[in-house]
Amino acid sequence: MPPTPQQIFEGYLYAGTVRRDADALAETFTEDGVFEAPLLPDGAAFPRRLAGREEIRTAMAAYYARPAGDGPAPNFEKSGYVLHTTSDPDVFIAEIDTVFDGDGDGAADRPVALVQIFRVRDGKIARLRDYFAPALLD
Repeated sequence: MPPTPQQIFEGYLYAGTVRRDADALAETFTEDGVFEAPLLPDGAAFPRRLAGREEIRTAMAAYYARPAGDGPAPNFEKSGYVLHTTSDPDVFIAEIDTVFDGDGDGAADRPVALVQIFRVRDGKIARLRDYFAPALLD
């Protein structure tokens, strides 16, 4: 039985956001899979477009190897998501509310909403569009 959208999404989330494991993240994609973050500006530290499992693996390994910034960290206990299936069984949408912890000086937690559109093939991600505006964290 092929994996469910829930299993695909949680595998992607755990490999990338939680573990920051480029090898595991790349394995959630088809060999010719494409990752896109169309709202990112050219030259952003986070990759805007990656094509193919090996490019995803290489680029994300380089991104994860960067020193952690001083920015806020996601709070997984306060964050949440809802998955939406579509009339196309190979497409689902993740509606995500990520909460970033305040800076420790009494600053409030900062929620950030984003949407990811997944197109899958044979239980792997064939195309992922991540609509995230990094300026929301500035």
